[in-house]
Parts: sequence; structure tokens; C-alpha cells
Amino acid sequence: MEKIKNILREMITNIDPVLFVCSLLLSIISIVTVWGAAHNFGMTKLRMQIFISVLGILVTVLIAYVDFHVIVDKLWLPMLLGSVALLVLTLLFGSSGENMETSNKSWLTIPFIGMEIQPSEFIKFTFICTFSKHLFTVKERINHPLTVLGLGIHALLIVGLILVSGDLGVALIYLSIVVIMLFCAGLHPGYFLGVALVAVLLSPYLWDMLAEYQQQRIIIGFNPEAYPDSQYSWQPLLSKDAIAAGGLFGGGIFGGHFYEDLPASHTDFIYATVCEKFGFFGGAAVIMILIVMVVRVFVIARAASTSDYGGLICAGVGGMLVVQILLNVGMCFGMLPVIGITLPFLSCGGSSMLATFMMMGLLHNVYAHSHAVRDFEKIDTFDIDSSLFDS
Repeated sequence: MEKIKNILREMITNIDPVLFVCSLLLSIISIVTVWGAAHNFGMTKLRMQIFISVLGILVTVLIAYVDFHVIVDKLWLPMLLGSVALLVLTLLFGSSGENMETSNKSWLTIPFIGMEIQPSEFIKFTFICTFSKHLFTVKERINHPLTVLGLGIHALLIVGLILVSGDLGVALIYLSIVVIMLFCAGLHPGYFLGVALVAVLLSPYLWDMLAEYQQQRIIIGFNPEAYPDSQYSWQPLLSKDAIAAGGLFGGGIFGGHFYEDLPASHTDFIYATVCEKFGFFGGAAVIMILIVMVVRVFVIARAASTSDYGGLICAGVGGMLVVQILLNVGMCFGMLPVIGITLPFLSCGGSSMLATFMMMGLLHNVYAHSHAVRDFEKIDTFDIDSSLFDS
């Protein structure tokens, strides 16, 4: 019994309180929002959101308990090969999911259970682990062309398969993760400029490779008001109406009506639903919590020991959160194209939410098992030795 108490005590001490409180608050806001819209979303969505939130917290604690060095060092190759195999299976046997206009193959049905999952969401976890391991292994020669080629092949194995499946939005998140992790690992800026130049030169050909609906979403997405009669402008315009209708204080938990006609108001456009129900202050509170979470992630990344890849793991997860938040909120305000990006911890969706909790577990893990982070926490925040940031 004493041994179990010690294990539970250690599990609790492994949790970073700031990240835990932020993720818990966002999950509660999500559940309350879905509860207030249950007549429109359905009780199944509410039950699923509660279940995934509870399961996610348990998974977070379990992942935080096992030292991330053990997870990555022993499992990096099975994680890489398993990720590729799962994406190939999705490409061969996957579907676009329910009520989707696209031909993307992003969802895979689990045999005998009948449950659909989105493998690319869970593979974010394995990709960040394996890519951080790869970067740390080659850190002394990261700017050598052959090293960069190897890193490019590693990234292309995953991103390429997602692009082939047609899921442009998720592929963009992965590309962002790659760029941010390479930058934090010390890759020379010349490589980024070279890739950007090649992308610009190839942009006409890349544009022609996009499906017509993808081109229309991009063209209209930056200025939906200019195309009021287009089917692709209706969603962002209705999202803006929902946000505006919320005013300062919103219509209340059970109030609002614009979200009822807004497609994906429980997933990609959950932020518009939150704003309509809880107003400017509710929407601002969500943004503030997300900002605190992201800042905390990069504080842990900065403090993580340079003798391992914990900082790179945090950089990958932090970069993913930043890009996903910006793209999702930008979509809801009608400022960016609608590309099917969820808002972390708020959007309904078992795969997305559970995968995000798993990555929170990784962050807690780095917080708990990186001695440099623990030492950093003991220092008075008003008297930080600058040498810490130079190490």
C-alpha cells in the first residue's frame, strides 16, 4: 500500500501545475460550451467530450510518470516505422470521415470496434519524439548537407504521406513543427531561405496541384466579404456573425443561435460558439489561457538541459500549439482560409483532444525528468543568472 502511495505521490509531483491548470480550464470551458449546445450538437458529443477529457488527464499523468528518455531511446525506431505503416494503411483503407465534402483519406476505422480515429493526430506525438531524437543525435553536424538531407527524408516520410492523403491543413501543422524544431536545433538560416526560394519558384506548379475546392478556400479565405455569394465564404462569414452576436458578455450557456447553422461549430469553429455564448470576455479568457500555456511550454523548453532532447520536444509541441491556435482563431475571424484545424482542448473530437493530452504528458515529462528545469524552478525569477540561457 505504501508503495502505491509513493507512486501516486511521484505521479502528482511530475505534473507541472501551470500546464495542468491551463489544460483543465480549457477542457472545462469546452465541456460547458458543448453542454449548452447539446440540443444542437447532440448528447453523444457531450458524453464523448467528458470521457476524452477524463481519459486524457489519466493518459497525461501516465506519460509524465515514465522518463521520456526511456520512451524515446527505446521506442524511437518502432514509433517511426509504426507511424509510416499507420499512414500507409490510412492512405489505402481510410476515408474522409462523416459529412465531409473532400476526398481526403484522414480517418481509419478500427476493425471489430467500428470506431473511427484520425491517425495523423496521434502521429504528431511519435513524430516529435523521433525527430527530436534525430536532431539531438546529429546536433554537432546539423549544418552538413548530408545531415540536412537525412533530416529532410525523415520529415518527408511523414509529411509526404499526409500530403498524398489530401489533408493540407494537417500537413501544414507538421511542416510548422519541422521548421520550428530545425530552427531551435540550430540549422543555418541559409537553408530556410533556400527552401523558401524554391517554394516561391515552384508555387505556380504547386498551385495547379491543389484541388479546385482548396484553391477556392485559399482565395476566398483571406477576404470572404468580397465573395458573399460563394459557398466557401458562408462559413467564415457566419462565424464572424456568431462572434459579433456574443457582444461583451454573450448570450449565456444556453443562448445564441448563429452557431446552430454554422458548419463544424463544435470542432473547427468551436471558438465562434464560445464567443457567441460567453462574449468578448469569454473569448478573451480562452486566448489568455492559451497564451499562458504556450509561454509556459517555451519556458520549460528554454530551461531544459542541453544534454538531451527535452528542449526540442517542448519546442515541437509549443510550435504546434502556436500555429494551430493562430490558424484556428484566424479561420473563425474570417482572416485565414478554412483548412480544417482544431483548437487545442476546446474542439470536439476524440483523436485531436486525446493526442493533445498525450503531448501535454510529454511536456510534463520533460518538466519532471530534466534536472535543468528543476534547477531553473528553484531560482528567484527576479534574479535569473543570464548564463542559464547561454548554456
